[in-house]
Amino acid sequence: MSGPVRISAPAQSPATRYDGGMFAFDKFLAGTIAAICLLLLVRLLVGARRRQRLDRSALGLWHGLRRRVLGLVNSRKHRRSAEQAAQEAIRRARDGVERKGNVYTPKSFNKPRKPH
Repeated sequence: MSGPVRISAPAQSPATRYDGGMFAFDKFLAGTIAAICLLLLVRLLVGARRRQRLDRSALGLWHGLRRRVLGLVNSRKHRRSAEQAAQEAIRRARDGVERKGNVYTPKSFNKPRKPH
């Protein structure tokens, strides 16, 4: 008895192997680079005063974008650390206190006091 016979698939070119997702990224990257090159060419062709104004506005846009991205990242970090601190405080409050009616007495109050 022989095993099943396997037939190999015909070789495919890279263009037919991918569904187009990879090439969409390539087109996006090429378009972005072309836009940057065009912007730099325009920057070379304008005068000194317009170049300074263009540089100032581009720098302002860059700083604004950077501030927004860092704000999103930092707000998530701060929120996460605040949630952890709150959970830790809740855990300490539940574990380290005795309750007498509505009065919470920490266990550290039960230690003998030092005479002064």
